[in-house]
Amino acid sequence: MTMNDPSETGAIAAGTPVVDVCINGAGPVGATLACRLTAAGMKVLLIDRAALPGQEDPSFDGRAYTIAEGSRRMLAAAGVWTHLGDRPQPIRAIHVIDGQPHRRPSSWSLDFTEEDADGPFGFTVEARDLRTALNTALTDREGLILRAPDTARFTFDAAGVTVHLASAETYRASLAVAAEGRRSPLRDQAGIGVTRLPYDQCGIITVIAHEKPHHGRALEHFLPQGPFARLPLAGNAGHPHRSAIVWADGTLRAQRAYALPDDVFAREIAGRMGDDALGDITPLGRRWIYPLSAQYAQRYVGPRLALAGDSAHGLHPIAGQGLNAGFKDIVALSALLEEARRRGDDLGDAQLLMRYQRRARPDNMMMLAACDGLERLFGNDNPALRLARDWGLKTMNRMPGLKRAFVRRAMGL
Repeated sequence: MTMNDPSETGAIAAGTPVVDVCINGAGPVGATLACRLTAAGMKVLLIDRAALPGQEDPSFDGRAYTIAEGSRRMLAAAGVWTHLGDRPQPIRAIHVIDGQPHRRPSSWSLDFTEEDADGPFGFTVEARDLRTALNTALTDREGLILRAPDTARFTFDAAGVTVHLASAETYRASLAVAAEGRRSPLRDQAGIGVTRLPYDQCGIITVIAHEKPHHGRALEHFLPQGPFARLPLAGNAGHPHRSAIVWADGTLRAQRAYALPDDVFAREIAGRMGDDALGDITPLGRRWIYPLSAQYAQRYVGPRLALAGDSAHGLHPIAGQGLNAGFKDIVALSALLEEARRRGDDLGDAQLLMRYQRRARPDNMMMLAACDGLERLFGNDNPALRLARDWGLKTMNRMPGLKRAFVRRAMGL
């Protein structure tokens, strides 16, 4: 990390605009953090190298997020959730099975219902709808300076952060937040190491229409080559019954599946649906494929720097918790910053940042270990392990107290 000496700090031009926090990266985590902090009265500079899509709905792209109830509450407090209207689809039940493609699954399964959660487990939101809601929430927000497309050079000193924009503007901030994704330039600049866990898998993401309603029920089907998930989506005028697909498979197998014609691709999806009887299936929109891995930063903080979202951690999608983990970072960091601002404290204070790391990192590491463990436990065809995990599903299904505790943690409550 570049640390300036006092002479460099003194060279900052008089009248340089000052903000409380500069956030580098306007993806879902960075944009939501900006909304949350400005809602609390802070002045925020938000930068992204890409232009944000227009206020009209971006074109349909097939991606979707699972938003846990704890994350929904945070989005509501940030002034974002209200802009989603009726687009979020409540997840009212989750059916977990273990099996093989194109075969009947094990008779031992695990079912979560609204009784286990006292309401919906969470919501499925299309990526384009969340982006549109964030863009609307960012529009004309008091205290927000949005610079996109733009890039910046950051220099850090004992008193603050100087942000030199490529567009020739300069700002001064107490704290910089890296919300840039897994390949975080600010994390690299700070010399924060990253541990990566490869899986030799790729994930395929798409949306399907189906003949019968899903009734808000999600499916998680553990398969030897990787998990397969179907997430309920809200319908539209052309397709009243829709679901998002998140399909993890071995790299070569996934690449072959990604390239299949629609009719064969639909049969392969149907062959992984287990006992999820939704009738005829039709793929919609484009498909996405990307290599799967997990990673975690050795530290979440540096001098006047905090990492959030994928800059700090990346999870296997087996539990659909990647974005929710980033939203938990927002909850932890924003609470500390709001408290410090009320007290008139330095928002980039080293002790404050260490408290953020102590709040956020252990929970994220537990979630990363849980996702990694699930993948290694279920992502094989060892007969002894198959028997053990099926027994585990059956046992949990008979323990309502354990199910409720598990559900509340997954919901971020």
